[in-house]
Amino acid sequence: MGILSKFDLTGKNALVTGGARGLSFGIAKALHEAGATVALVDLLDTVNEAAREIEGFGIQGDMGDADDIGRAFEEALAKLNGRLDILVNGAGVQYRCASVDFPKDAWDKVIGIDLSAVFFMCQQAGKVMLEQKYGKIINIASMNSFFGGTIVPAYAASKGGVAQLTKALSNEWAGEGINVNAIAPGYMISEMSKTMREVPGQIDELTKRIPAGRWGTPEDLQGLAVFLASDASEYLSGTVIPVDGGFMCR
Repeated sequence: MGILSKFDLTGKNALVTGGARGLSFGIAKALHEAGATVALVDLLDTVNEAAREIEGFGIQGDMGDADDIGRAFEEALAKLNGRLDILVNGAGVQYRCASVDFPKDAWDKVIGIDLSAVFFMCQQAGKVMLEQKYGKIINIASMNSFFGGTIVPAYAASKGGVAQLTKALSNEWAGEGINVNAIAPGYMISEMSKTMREVPGQIDELTKRIPAGRWGTPEDLQGLAVFLASDASEYLSGTVIPVDGGFMCR
């Protein structure tokens, strides 16, 4: 078997949360192009349109609702004929506010979607993958998994938690044929960063601190996502990999 064949996802089934747009849709598109059948879960009603673009399945689901997480997972699993090879936890929200004024409802929402939902989706997927003795879980972490950021206490806490959760699940499941890893994007052109990029002068100031000299795009995550979803990464587990144009080294 040649090395390139290990990157082939033909016959694999994938579920991507937050997949209706942005970075998650970019990853879903890459998985599809590598051969996987993909189900997208997203609260947005455009999820079905996005799914049609990659010849997959769209399921509306609220990652902030524990009951709806279970319902959406089961619906996606049914559309994938009961087999799940790849899970990408890409759903996420952000709220910027000074910590002394940070509202409880915003805290609960960010922690609920960015951390708790990641665990519950991993838990559901783990039950299936442990039976199969095979699975690839890719969590979306952040630069804030490594440092605290500014006026994003809930986001930093949740993404720090995603990094540790990735390691904890790897410790339990790596010996069972399940690889659990995380991608930590840097400054990316996405809906989540829109308000930040609209602050006059901020995008230029931040870009100066990125050795690559630009912000990332969904395409910059695609190669790593396919690698982590494929058999080429079968001895890699428990890692949190920055994709940040070199920002973390600065």
